[in-house]
Amino acid sequence: MKDKEELLLIVKGETELLKYLVDSVPAKRRNAIKAVLRDRQVSVDGKVVTQFDHPLHGGQQVRVRWEKIPFNRLYHGIRIVFEDRDLIVIDKPAGLLTVATETEKRRTAYSILSEYVKEQDPAAKIFIVHRIDRETSGLLLFAKNEGIRDRIQETWMSTITERTYVAVVEGQMEQPEGTVISWLTESAAFKVYSSRKPDQGKRAVTHYRTIKGNRDYSLLSLSLETGRKHQIRVHLQDIGHPVVGDKKYGATANPLRRLGLHAQVLAFIHPVDNAPCRFESAVPQSFLRLFAAK
Repeated sequence: MKDKEELLLIVKGETELLKYLVDSVPAKRRNAIKAVLRDRQVSVDGKVVTQFDHPLHGGQQVRVRWEKIPFNRLYHGIRIVFEDRDLIVIDKPAGLLTVATETEKRRTAYSILSEYVKEQDPAAKIFIVHRIDRETSGLLLFAKNEGIRDRIQETWMSTITERTYVAVVEGQMEQPEGTVISWLTESAAFKVYSSRKPDQGKRAVTHYRTIKGNRDYSLLSLSLETGRKHQIRVHLQDIGHPVVGDKKYGATANPLRRLGLHAQVLAFIHPVDNAPCRFESAVPQSFLRLFAAK
């Protein structure tokens, strides 16, 4: 049986969905079957079901798609790229806050997703796992219950396996790739400062690699070992190549009319079934146009 095939099964007696699939498809491991359930690839009598303990009755049709289908639904300006009973991954546009602050009460990714889940279940809630800046676009993870959120946050370093950003920065890079290490502290005015002294803040590590460049700008791929507030923005200022549009951290150019930072890749181990999950968001076309041949 090839993974791209669909499997159609006719239930012969009373049972539960996960047990039925495990018994009916012995060639597949239990975790693989749990993953297709989680990823909305199983339907019962034409209706998608994700519950492992969903009751089955004789005569019902169970259909399994082995090839993963992206969710990718646009909802009030955000793109939902993945959803299961525990998590939601979105692609956030630039200009949208993750969550309201004391000074900013306008519409946020959190409020939009809260409305979305309540449309399906009025008692449903959304919990913030991590944040990206308002002017940063890209991938963002939310939990559907408090326990899952806490589990991810408490095991962040082992659960999050990859976080990659792309940035447009000012100038040509002297070194095409490298690593920036410093200790970060935040002032009372909410600006983050970088120090080379270990006793002055929290350790932050950013790896960078040049993808494209011209005489005015460089396009960088950045991977994080740590996830400190404004880490990328401060570290790129440290090496003399601030993110375009980032006046707060030294930029003088703003060719994109936004911050030139995008959360491109988010990968993690699913906190429930330990399945690896990896999502990638395309580099914004506005970034790439700065490097188009003239």
